[in-house]
Amino acid sequence: MSEDELCEAAIKGELDKVETLIASGADVTYFDKQGLTPLMLAAKHGHAAVVKTLLDAGAPWNALSPSNLSAGDFAMSSGHQQAFDTLLNTGIQAELILGTIARKENKVGDLDGDYLDDRVSFSEDKLMDANSKAVMMAWEQPLMEAHAKAICSRGGHVLNIGFGMGLVDTAIQRYAPVMHTIVEAHPEVYERMCASGWAQKENVKIVFGRWQDVLPQLESYDGIFFDTYGEYYDDLREFHQHLPTLLKPGGIYSFFNGLCGGNAFFHVVYCQLVSLELESLGYSTQLIPLPVKDCLGEQVWEGVKHKYWQLDTYYLPVCQSLEDTE
Repeated sequence: MSEDELCEAAIKGELDKVETLIASGADVTYFDKQGLTPLMLAAKHGHAAVVKTLLDAGAPWNALSPSNLSAGDFAMSSGHQQAFDTLLNTGIQAELILGTIARKENKVGDLDGDYLDDRVSFSEDKLMDANSKAVMMAWEQPLMEAHAKAICSRGGHVLNIGFGMGLVDTAIQRYAPVMHTIVEAHPEVYERMCASGWAQKENVKIVFGRWQDVLPQLESYDGIFFDTYGEYYDDLREFHQHLPTLLKPGGIYSFFNGLCGGNAFFHVVYCQLVSLELESLGYSTQLIPLPVKDCLGEQVWEGVKHKYWQLDTYYLPVCQSLEDTE
């Protein structure tokens, strides 16, 4: 069978044979008995030229093995830099043009109905939606403290989009900003935050509603954090279009970087993608690695329908105007 021959040639790095088999009609989307494609096999063995040839022939860069690994994951784990770079560039270009990975990137894999219309439940270590998917969890606290430190580094006026459990806002308050504006859209979360005293804090301003609807009520800020739930990657991109108006010159912007948090290679693709898109708007993005493996034992996800984060390292984005970083 020509497809099995193609897999064997991909493993051995036999470029001429790969090209001949493709020309004769071998299916580059084929999965072998182990659930691996020719592209995955070529990437795993570091045959960069074969990887490029297969990609040019239409091999899907984002196909997944039974263990949820893509060709990029195989290249990355095996240390094959040239094959990895080829796959990364292909992934970025595909996402820029087509958006081939599902663009539901904020802590959810698939949304059931409208989150804002559903009831939520609070417990000591998590906030859950009506479908037992986590809106926010206590394991994120060290990350939220790091985000708060970044966006409060210039003092002044700070904006947070999405209150959730209040982890980042509690951390922001420790830096005593002149004014701390919080936008929250879920009615129950809003009621709970008001009942717990946030509305009485002298330096806190609460704006109730979807950020898209309350933009006219917002000002310009020295630091901004964005962490919504139940939105798509395109919503994050849309928010970024407003940064030139919302963020003061020299200000710091950050967001919860849960982009493709279930697959290491896809996460790299989206980290690079969002960095490129922010650069086109005039912002540099520094990604600071924070280890999170010790925070994520199996008991953390008990009762949670969707594990929105499964990686060992979290890359905290710190964004600033390119003019201020030169």
